[in-house]
Amino acid sequence: MKFLELGVDKDHVHFLVQSVPTYSVTKVVTILKSLTVCEIFKRCPDVKRQLWGGEFWSDGYFASTVGRDDSEDVIVEYVKRQDREYHKLYEDRQLALF
Repeated sequence: MKFLELGVDKDHVHFLVQSVPTYSVTKVVTILKSLTVCEIFKRCPDVKRQLWGGEFWSDGYFASTVGRDDSEDVIVEYVKRQDREYHKLYEDRQLALF
């Protein structure tokens, strides 16, 4: 799995990721939520203390698939327009799963 774009809004996050077809959307979302919350708790331990007994991510999500044609460009632009906290992930690397 590879992050392509990340857009942050006030109460939600948009990820554009590339994954292999053998991963279900549910598996991709589960991996994203797990890896990101571990990193957030590692970098910001106060957040973990404030959420003691609670959860960082909500249970729900929205996912859509994108092809490698013009529709990918449309999604990239949409993610970029999220609030003012747009970040481009320049590193071309895969997420470590284990």
